[in-house]
Amino acid sequence: MAVRKELFGKSRDGKEIMLYTLRNSMGTEVKIMNLGATIVSVLFQDKNECFRDVVLGYDTVEDYYNGGCYYGALIGRSGNRIDKAKFSLNGKTYSLAVNDNENNLHSGPNGLDKRIFELTKECDDRITLTVQDKDLEQGYPGNFCCSVTYILNEENELKLHYEAECDQDTVCNLTNHTYFNLGGQESGSILNTQLWLAAKEYTPVIDGQAIPTGEYAPVAGTVFDFTQPKTIGRDIEADEPQLKYVGGYDHNFVIQREQGIDQRFAEAYNPETGICLEAFTDLPGFQFYSGNFMKDEKGKKGAQYTKRCGFCLETQFYPNSINQEGFAKPILKAGSKFASTTTYRFTVR
Repeated sequence: MAVRKELFGKSRDGKEIMLYTLRNSMGTEVKIMNLGATIVSVLFQDKNECFRDVVLGYDTVEDYYNGGCYYGALIGRSGNRIDKAKFSLNGKTYSLAVNDNENNLHSGPNGLDKRIFELTKECDDRITLTVQDKDLEQGYPGNFCCSVTYILNEENELKLHYEAECDQDTVCNLTNHTYFNLGGQESGSILNTQLWLAAKEYTPVIDGQAIPTGEYAPVAGTVFDFTQPKTIGRDIEADEPQLKYVGGYDHNFVIQREQGIDQRFAEAYNPETGICLEAFTDLPGFQFYSGNFMKDEKGKKGAQYTKRCGFCLETQFYPNSINQEGFAKPILKAGSKFASTTTYRFTVR
Protein backbone atom coordinates (compact mmCIF):
# COMPACT_ATOMS: atom_id res chain seq x y z
CA MET A 1 0.00 0.00 0.00
CA ALA A 2 1.13 3.54 -0.67
CA VAL A 3 2.27 5.71 2.22
CA ARG A 4 -0.62 7.80 3.51
CA LYS A 5 0.15 11.43 4.33
CA GLU A 6 -1.95 13.83 6.37
CA LEU A 7 -1.53 17.08 8.26
CA PHE A 8 -1.04 16.46 11.99
CA GLY A 9 -0.71 20.08 13.07
CA LYS A 10 1.61 23.08 13.00
CA SER A 11 4.99 23.69 14.59
CA ARG A 12 5.46 26.59 16.97
CA ASP A 13 6.84 28.64 14.10
CA GLY A 14 3.94 27.76 11.80
CA LYS A 15 5.43 24.92 9.74
CA GLU A 16 3.33 21.92 8.76
CA ILE A 17 3.79 18.79 10.83
CA MET A 18 2.93 15.76 8.73
CA LEU A 19 1.83 12.29 9.76
CA TYR A 20 2.89 9.35 7.59
CA THR A 21 1.17 5.97 7.79
CA LEU A 22 2.72 2.63 6.81
CA ARG A 23 0.37 -0.37 6.59
CA ASN A 24 0.95 -3.99 5.62
CA SER A 25 -1.48 -6.62 4.30
CA MET A 26 -2.22 -7.94 7.84
CA GLY A 27 -3.52 -4.54 8.90
CA THR A 28 -0.53 -3.68 11.08
CA GLU A 29 -0.14 0.08 10.95
CA VAL A 30 2.63 2.46 12.00
CA LYS A 31 2.24 6.24 12.13
CA ILE A 32 5.25 8.54 12.16
CA MET A 33 5.38 12.34 12.27
CA ASN A 34 8.16 14.51 10.96
CA LEU A 35 8.57 16.42 14.24
CA GLY A 36 11.37 14.45 15.86
CA ALA A 37 10.86 11.59 13.36
CA THR A 38 8.50 10.36 16.06
CA ILE A 39 6.65 7.04 16.16
CA VAL A 40 3.14 8.18 17.09
CA SER A 41 1.31 4.84 17.03
CA VAL A 42 1.71 1.14 16.24
CA LEU A 43 -1.53 -0.77 15.69
CA PHE A 44 -1.25 -4.56 15.95
CA GLN A 45 -3.91 -7.27 16.18
CA ASP A 46 -4.02 -9.19 19.47
CA LYS A 47 -5.05 -12.81 20.12
CA ASN A 48 -8.72 -11.77 20.21
CA GLU A 49 -8.44 -10.09 16.77
CA CYS A 50 -8.65 -6.65 18.33
CA PHE A 51 -6.23 -4.02 17.07
CA ARG A 52 -4.24 -2.44 19.90
CA ASP A 53 -2.11 0.68 19.80
CA VAL A 54 0.95 -0.56 21.68
CA VAL A 55 2.99 2.67 21.96
CA LEU A 56 2.41 5.74 24.10
CA GLY A 57 2.03 9.24 22.73
CA TYR A 58 -0.17 12.30 22.35
CA ASP A 59 -3.03 13.51 20.16
CA THR A 60 -1.58 16.95 19.34
CA VAL A 61 1.69 18.49 18.19
CA GLU A 62 1.64 20.95 21.09
CA ASP A 63 1.51 18.07 23.59
CA TYR A 64 4.67 16.65 22.00
CA TYR A 65 6.36 20.03 22.46
CA ASN A 66 5.25 20.25 26.08
CA GLY A 67 5.84 16.64 27.10
CA GLY A 68 9.07 15.70 28.84
CA CYS A 69 9.14 11.95 28.21
CA TYR A 70 10.37 11.88 24.59
CA TYR A 71 7.50 9.60 23.52
CA GLY A 72 8.46 7.85 20.27
CA ALA A 73 11.13 10.38 19.27
CA LEU A 74 14.46 9.98 17.54
CA ILE A 75 17.16 11.05 20.00
CA GLY A 76 20.41 12.65 18.87
CA ARG A 77 23.09 13.58 18.26
CA SER A 78 23.70 11.59 21.43
CA GLY A 79 21.14 9.61 23.37
CA ASN A 80 21.27 9.05 27.13
CA ARG A 81 23.57 10.91 29.54
CA ILE A 82 26.93 12.63 29.20
CA ASP A 83 28.67 13.30 32.52
CA LYS A 84 29.00 16.95 33.55
CA ALA A 85 27.57 17.88 30.11
CA LYS A 86 30.99 18.03 28.49
CA PHE A 87 33.45 15.87 26.57
CA SER A 88 36.81 16.16 24.86
CA LEU A 89 37.51 15.18 21.26
CA ASN A 90 40.77 15.65 19.38
CA GLY A 91 42.17 17.74 22.23
CA LYS A 92 39.25 20.16 22.43
CA THR A 93 36.57 20.29 25.13
CA TYR A 94 32.94 20.79 24.14
CA SER A 95 30.19 21.95 26.53
CA LEU A 96 26.56 20.86 26.21
CA ALA A 97 23.30 21.94 27.81
CA VAL A 98 22.86 20.85 31.44
CA ASN A 99 19.36 19.38 31.72
CA ASP A 100 19.62 16.35 34.05
CA ASN A 101 21.19 17.05 37.44
CA GLU A 102 24.73 18.10 36.42
CA ASN A 103 24.57 16.18 33.15
CA ASN A 104 23.35 16.33 29.58
CA LEU A 105 20.44 14.01 28.79
CA HIS A 106 19.38 13.13 25.23
CA SER A 107 21.37 16.11 23.87
CA GLY A 108 19.36 18.75 25.72
CA PRO A 109 16.44 21.02 24.80
CA ASN A 110 17.65 21.56 21.23
CA GLY A 111 17.98 17.87 20.40
CA LEU A 112 16.78 16.19 17.24
CA ASP A 113 13.56 15.16 19.00
CA LYS A 114 12.32 18.76 18.59
CA ARG A 115 13.49 19.25 14.98
CA ILE A 116 11.37 19.01 11.84
CA PHE A 117 12.67 16.28 9.55
CA GLU A 118 12.33 16.31 5.77
CA LEU A 119 10.74 13.39 3.92
CA THR A 120 13.51 12.43 1.49
CA LYS A 121 12.37 8.99 0.27
CA GLU A 122 9.19 6.95 0.29
CA CYS A 123 7.80 3.77 -1.22
CA ASP A 124 5.08 1.31 -0.28
CA ASP A 125 6.68 -0.09 2.86
CA ARG A 126 9.04 2.65 4.03
CA ILE A 127 9.84 6.31 4.49
CA THR A 128 13.14 8.10 5.07
CA LEU A 129 13.25 11.25 7.19
CA THR A 130 16.35 13.46 7.21
CA VAL A 131 17.57 16.36 9.33
CA GLN A 132 20.59 18.68 9.36
CA ASP A 133 22.33 19.76 12.56
CA LYS A 134 24.74 22.68 12.15
CA ASP A 135 28.21 22.90 13.64
CA LEU A 136 27.88 23.52 17.42
CA GLU A 137 24.08 23.82 17.15
CA GLN A 138 23.75 21.47 20.12
CA GLY A 139 27.35 21.97 21.21
CA TYR A 140 28.73 19.12 19.09
CA PRO A 141 31.38 19.75 16.43
CA GLY A 142 30.66 19.55 12.71
CA ASN A 143 27.82 19.95 10.26
CA PHE A 144 25.89 16.75 10.85
CA CYS A 145 23.30 15.07 8.64
CA CYS A 146 21.29 12.09 9.80
CA SER A 147 18.39 10.08 8.48
CA VAL A 148 16.15 7.33 9.75
CA THR A 149 14.31 4.94 7.48
CA TYR A 150 11.20 3.31 8.91
CA ILE A 151 10.29 0.01 7.23
CA LEU A 152 7.17 -2.05 7.98
CA ASN A 153 7.35 -5.48 6.33
CA GLU A 154 4.97 -8.40 5.92
CA GLU A 155 6.54 -10.20 8.92
CA ASN A 156 5.22 -7.41 11.18
CA GLU A 157 8.73 -6.13 11.71
CA LEU A 158 9.26 -2.42 12.21
CA LYS A 159 12.84 -1.65 11.19
CA LEU A 160 14.62 1.58 12.08
CA HIS A 161 17.68 2.09 9.91
CA TYR A 162 19.88 5.01 10.92
CA GLU A 163 22.53 6.72 8.78
CA ALA A 164 24.66 9.77 9.58
CA GLU A 165 27.69 11.67 8.35
CA CYS A 166 29.57 14.80 9.40
CA ASP A 167 32.30 17.09 8.06
CA GLN A 168 34.21 16.92 11.38
CA ASP A 169 34.84 14.17 13.90
CA THR A 170 31.83 14.19 16.20
CA VAL A 171 29.71 12.17 18.63
CA CYS A 172 26.96 10.03 17.10
CA ASN A 173 24.76 7.91 19.36
CA LEU A 174 21.29 7.83 17.79
CA THR A 175 18.38 5.98 19.36
CA ASN A 176 14.59 5.92 19.50
CA HIS A 177 12.59 6.56 22.69
CA THR A 178 9.35 4.65 22.07
CA TYR A 179 7.43 3.57 25.17
CA PHE A 180 5.73 0.21 24.67
CA ASN A 181 2.67 -1.19 26.42
CA LEU A 182 1.66 -4.53 24.90
CA GLY A 183 -1.70 -4.40 26.64
CA GLY A 184 -2.51 -1.27 24.67
CA GLN A 185 -1.43 2.31 25.31
CA GLU A 186 -4.46 2.94 27.52
CA SER A 187 -4.11 -0.20 29.68
CA GLY A 188 -2.03 1.10 32.59
CA SER A 189 0.83 -0.62 34.39
CA ILE A 190 3.47 -2.65 32.53
CA LEU A 191 4.64 -4.46 35.68
CA ASN A 192 2.93 -7.73 34.68
CA THR A 193 4.64 -7.73 31.27
CA GLN A 194 6.93 -10.73 30.97
CA LEU A 195 10.43 -9.82 29.85
CA TRP A 196 13.46 -11.76 28.65
CA LEU A 197 16.79 -10.01 28.06
CA ALA A 198 19.81 -11.63 26.47
CA ALA A 199 22.29 -9.47 28.38
CA LYS A 200 24.58 -11.22 30.84
CA GLU A 201 26.10 -7.93 32.02
CA TYR A 202 24.91 -4.42 32.81
CA THR A 203 26.68 -1.16 33.67
CA PRO A 204 25.98 0.01 37.25
CA VAL A 205 25.39 3.71 37.86
CA ILE A 206 26.40 6.39 40.35
CA ASP A 207 23.83 7.35 42.99
CA GLY A 208 21.78 10.37 41.96
CA GLN A 209 23.42 10.81 38.55
CA ALA A 210 22.55 7.67 36.50
CA ILE A 211 26.06 7.86 35.02
CA PRO A 212 27.79 4.46 34.66
CA THR A 213 30.69 3.78 37.02
CA GLY A 214 32.65 2.16 34.18
CA GLU A 215 32.19 -1.32 35.61
CA TYR A 216 30.78 -4.30 33.73
CA ALA A 217 28.71 -6.19 36.30
CA PRO A 218 27.24 -9.70 35.83
CA VAL A 219 23.45 -9.92 36.06
CA ALA A 220 23.53 -13.49 37.39
CA GLY A 221 22.05 -13.72 40.87
CA THR A 222 20.83 -10.11 40.83
CA VAL A 223 17.56 -8.28 40.17
CA PHE A 224 18.99 -7.42 36.73
CA ASP A 225 18.91 -11.04 35.58
CA PHE A 226 16.24 -11.41 32.89
CA THR A 227 17.98 -14.29 31.10
CA GLN A 228 15.00 -16.37 32.21
CA PRO A 229 11.69 -14.57 31.57
CA LYS A 230 10.12 -12.80 34.53
CA THR A 231 7.65 -9.98 34.99
CA ILE A 232 9.05 -6.46 34.99
CA GLY A 233 7.49 -5.92 38.40
CA ARG A 234 8.80 -9.03 40.16
CA ASP A 235 11.96 -7.44 41.59
CA ILE A 236 11.47 -3.75 40.83
CA GLU A 237 10.86 -2.81 44.49
CA ALA A 238 13.67 -5.00 45.81
CA ASP A 239 16.07 -3.65 48.44
CA GLU A 240 18.77 -3.05 45.84
CA PRO A 241 20.70 0.25 45.80
CA GLN A 242 21.02 0.30 42.01
CA LEU A 243 17.22 0.24 41.67
CA LYS A 244 16.78 2.88 44.35
CA TYR A 245 19.26 5.22 42.67
CA VAL A 246 16.95 5.62 39.65
CA GLY A 247 13.55 4.54 41.02
CA GLY A 248 13.49 1.16 39.23
CA TYR A 249 15.10 -0.05 36.02
CA ASP A 250 16.88 2.66 34.05
CA HIS A 251 20.15 0.93 33.19
CA ASN A 252 22.29 0.06 30.23
CA PHE A 253 22.47 -3.66 29.45
CA VAL A 254 25.46 -5.05 27.57
CA ILE A 255 24.97 -6.96 24.32
CA GLN A 256 28.51 -6.75 22.95
CA ARG A 257 31.59 -4.62 23.59
CA GLU A 258 31.64 -3.00 20.11
CA GLN A 259 29.13 -2.34 17.36
CA GLY A 260 28.96 -5.51 15.30
CA ILE A 261 26.63 -8.47 14.93
CA ASP A 262 22.86 -7.99 14.69
CA GLN A 263 21.42 -9.81 17.71
CA ARG A 264 18.08 -10.57 19.32
CA PHE A 265 18.37 -8.92 22.69
CA ALA A 266 14.85 -8.75 24.16
CA GLU A 267 11.43 -10.37 24.15
CA ALA A 268 8.43 -8.89 25.96
CA TYR A 269 5.04 -10.60 26.26
CA ASN A 270 1.63 -9.58 27.55
CA PRO A 271 -0.45 -12.67 28.47
CA GLU A 272 -3.76 -10.78 28.37
CA THR A 273 -3.44 -9.68 24.73
CA GLY A 274 -1.02 -12.38 23.61
CA ILE A 275 1.15 -9.72 21.96
CA CYS A 276 4.87 -10.48 21.90
CA LEU A 277 7.60 -7.98 21.01
CA GLU A 278 11.09 -9.12 20.01
CA ALA A 279 13.92 -6.61 19.59
CA PHE A 280 17.17 -6.80 17.60
CA THR A 281 20.17 -4.49 17.20
CA ASP A 282 23.78 -4.37 16.01
CA LEU A 283 24.74 -1.80 18.68
CA PRO A 284 26.72 -2.58 21.86
CA GLY A 285 23.90 -2.06 24.35
CA PHE A 286 20.39 -0.94 25.18
CA GLN A 287 18.73 1.05 27.93
CA PHE A 288 15.90 -0.80 29.64
CA TYR A 289 13.73 1.89 31.21
CA SER A 290 10.64 0.99 33.23
CA GLY A 291 8.99 4.43 33.10
CA ASN A 292 9.94 5.40 36.65
CA PHE A 293 9.77 9.15 36.02
CA MET A 294 6.68 9.28 33.85
CA LYS A 295 4.32 12.11 34.75
CA ASP A 296 0.62 11.72 35.43
CA GLU A 297 -0.80 13.13 32.23
CA LYS A 298 -3.30 12.67 29.47
CA GLY A 299 -2.17 10.56 26.51
CA LYS A 300 -3.80 9.52 23.25
CA LYS A 301 -7.59 9.21 23.08
CA GLY A 302 -8.06 10.25 26.69
CA ALA A 303 -5.75 7.59 28.14
CA GLN A 304 -4.34 8.48 31.53
CA TYR A 305 -0.61 7.87 31.75
CA THR A 306 1.03 7.29 35.12
CA LYS A 307 4.33 6.02 36.48
CA ARG A 308 5.40 2.72 34.85
CA CYS A 309 2.70 2.42 32.22
CA GLY A 310 5.28 2.11 29.43
CA PHE A 311 8.73 0.58 29.00
CA CYS A 312 11.60 1.46 26.66
CA LEU A 313 14.29 -0.61 24.94
CA GLU A 314 16.65 2.09 23.64
CA THR A 315 19.47 0.64 21.52
CA GLN A 316 22.72 2.55 21.99
CA PHE A 317 26.37 2.96 22.74
CA TYR A 318 26.62 2.92 26.52
CA PRO A 319 25.78 6.13 28.44
CA ASN A 320 28.70 8.56 28.81
CA SER A 321 30.79 6.30 26.57
CA ILE A 322 32.47 9.31 24.97
CA ASN A 323 34.10 10.00 28.37
CA GLN A 324 34.46 6.51 29.83
CA GLU A 325 37.58 4.43 29.29
CA GLY A 326 36.77 0.83 28.45
CA PHE A 327 33.52 1.67 26.64
CA ALA A 328 33.21 1.62 22.84
CA LYS A 329 33.39 5.22 21.59
CA PRO A 330 30.44 6.67 19.62
CA ILE A 331 32.75 8.73 17.42
CA LEU A 332 31.78 9.38 13.81
CA LYS A 333 34.90 10.28 11.83
CA ALA A 334 34.75 13.10 9.32
CA GLY A 335 33.88 11.76 5.88
CA SER A 336 32.75 8.38 7.22
CA LYS A 337 29.20 7.10 7.43
CA PHE A 338 27.46 5.75 10.51
CA ALA A 339 24.85 3.05 9.91
CA SER A 340 22.84 0.93 12.32
CA THR A 341 19.54 -0.96 12.35
CA THR A 342 17.11 -1.69 15.19
CA THR A 343 14.20 -4.07 14.59
CA TYR A 344 11.00 -4.54 16.59
CA ARG A 345 9.08 -7.70 15.61
CA PHE A 346 5.45 -8.18 16.70
CA THR A 347 3.81 -11.62 16.97
CA VAL A 348 0.87 -13.21 18.82
CA ARG A 349 0.99 -16.37 20.87
